[in-house]
Amino acid sequence: MAELEVSERQAGDVTILDMSGAVRMGEGSIELRNAIRGLVDGGKKKILLNLRNVKNIDSSGIGELIANYTTVSRDGGQLKLLNLTEKIQNLLVITKLLTVFDAYDNEAEALNSFK
Repeated sequence: MAELEVSERQAGDVTILDMSGAVRMGEGSIELRNAIRGLVDGGKKKILLNLRNVKNIDSSGIGELIANYTTVSRDGGQLKLLNLTEKIQNLLVITKLLTVFDAYDNEAEALNSFK
């Protein structure tokens, strides 16, 4: 089984990536990067990462989130986070990155936040 499973679904013009597993150095980070780059290359500008089932994220995974956020933003898109686990939220607070990302607990609210 892959370290990180990513499945894609559409809600209007927003692409939701439901992720499950771990975003760690190596395979998990690459999986995330490929999924997001594929969307950006395909002209998708509104991306919501559902992290509810992400059990673990390391500094490399956090770095990957930042890199992807930059890639999407530079392209005029928006990357937002949904359903942060307590562990991930704490990590983003410690690294002062919670202020960088728009993060939501409610999918409908998250979808409505995209302009």
